[in-house]
Amino acid sequence: MLRKVFYISDGTAITAEVFGHAVLSQFPLEFDALTIPFVETVAKAEAVKAQINDCFITTGERPLVFHSIVKAEIRDVIYSSEGLDYDFLNTFVAPLEKQLGIAAAPALHRTHGKTNDGYEARIDAINYAMENDDGQTMKHMDKADLILLGVSRCGKTPSSLYLSMQFGIKAANYPFTEDDMDNLKLPDALKRNKSKLFGLTINPERLHEIRQSRMSDSRYSSLRQCRLEVKEVEMMYKRERIPFVNTTNHSVEEIATKIIEATGLKRHMF
Repeated sequence: MLRKVFYISDGTAITAEVFGHAVLSQFPLEFDALTIPFVETVAKAEAVKAQINDCFITTGERPLVFHSIVKAEIRDVIYSSEGLDYDFLNTFVAPLEKQLGIAAAPALHRTHGKTNDGYEARIDAINYAMENDDGQTMKHMDKADLILLGVSRCGKTPSSLYLSMQFGIKAANYPFTEDDMDNLKLPDALKRNKSKLFGLTINPERLHEIRQSRMSDSRYSSLRQCRLEVKEVEMMYKRERIPFVNTTNHSVEEIATKIIEATGLKRHMF
């Protein structure tokens, strides 16, 4: 039986999930995780406590409980359960209060709430990424913070959306297709914004696998076509001096971080 893990918060539980997953990923084990957001009352906390205690009774093992709870009375209920508590917020709050010389002023939903200064920037960036995905339009390229280039299925769309959602960056993306290969060049709208261009590439064998799952045994997915497109696009990157990264062995989070590091773009929101 897999070890049970609870991610609990009086907000979205995103912080508890991210920190908890980062810690548990260090161990070569699988876990049975349950996320419980918006535990905003003592009554809800008591219900969660009962779940944790039932899990302990059923499995004979104390479940791991990662939480980021602002209200002390709710946090105390979770503390009183049979779970093994890992409290992310308060592990750091007390030492920081000493260093900063000021008492913390906890408030619900401040971390991911709509009142966050970067909220509107994130919404604008997400809308921009969706409207300017896969070269749907070239009218608004001048408004982009970043324009991702690459062959079909190399990771442009997920990278653009991740950059918009997590960094508030207006990221457009433009595909190079089979029809472009005979005379591969930058369209005028991209030339005009050359300083914003960043290329993605991928190993042809991996591209072949991805395309096979989408359109099996087609010219589009053939290994020969994948090799041709990747080669031509990488040659263009070098010819035009466009920085690029190979996405083959990287998650979307890693790709986005590499792009940020290479371009020097700043996060527009938290």
